[in-house]
Amino acid sequence: MPYDHRNTIRRTRTRTRGLALALAATGCCVALAGCGASQAPPPEGKSTESRTAAPPAATPSPSGPSGTASPRATSPSLAGRTVVLDPGHNPGNFRHSREINQKVSIGTNRKECDTTGTSTNAGYTEASFTLDVTHRLRDLLTARGAEVVLTHDADRPWGPCIDERARIGNAARADAVVSVHADGSAVGNRGFHVILPAPVREGSADTTKIVGPSRELGERIADRFARATGTSPSNYLGSGTGLDVRDDLGGLNLSTVPKVFVECGNMRDPKDAELLTSATWRQKAAQGIADGIATYLKG
Repeated sequence: MPYDHRNTIRRTRTRTRGLALALAATGCCVALAGCGASQAPPPEGKSTESRTAAPPAATPSPSGPSGTASPRATSPSLAGRTVVLDPGHNPGNFRHSREINQKVSIGTNRKECDTTGTSTNAGYTEASFTLDVTHRLRDLLTARGAEVVLTHDADRPWGPCIDERARIGNAARADAVVSVHADGSAVGNRGFHVILPAPVREGSADTTKIVGPSRELGERIADRFARATGTSPSNYLGSGTGLDVRDDLGGLNLSTVPKVFVECGNMRDPKDAELLTSATWRQKAAQGIADGIATYLKG
């Protein structure tokens, strides 16, 4: 679910120090960005993969094989392109309710820094899911030559907040930013959807220049995600298009570069949950998002 849903960075290559300083200058937020249910998930495992801007610490492990499939022979080169990947939530958020509940400005109003995210009924957390898919997506994009930046790699106790996540993409001057999530809706609500920024111009928020390109990015991802995963667009949002426009998400309102959220499925529906907990399906999800990003960047 998106951080402020309604129901640090190390680049995979070098060039991190300047970006870290740029982010420090803007100021860190007080707490995490989160989106769905606020129940406390169990502690996560450890990971050794991701790199981020904050000093590294112990990190949760992906819940399955990395599945870093080689890019298809026909995949276009993404050399010279920068993509920022934003794994929704942080496995440590549930231990820091005070920090993540502090409000930050999203331009139109103030919202919680983050939430814990949702989970399947069996306890597989959204934070674990988003990190796993992000790792797979990072590997697919770097194999195509893109420079990939993560907003976090679970290498900080909580966060970043929704406003800091937006600043990371802005400071990187990203060609595209994708925030990876899973929804926490009612049983029977199935399918994926891509959230696009609405026209917003208020306070520190101005999406005027990114509404068009963000829609194009979202449309490409929705198309390729459906092809790669074999799943259908949401049956409860977007009128069958797989696209949902919102003006209440800080991560979108505060972005100055093309950005979308991808809700890969509904963790609360048993059928969707079966897909989301499959490492094989998560690899397909990553492939679909990567293909969508690539087609967008190549025009």
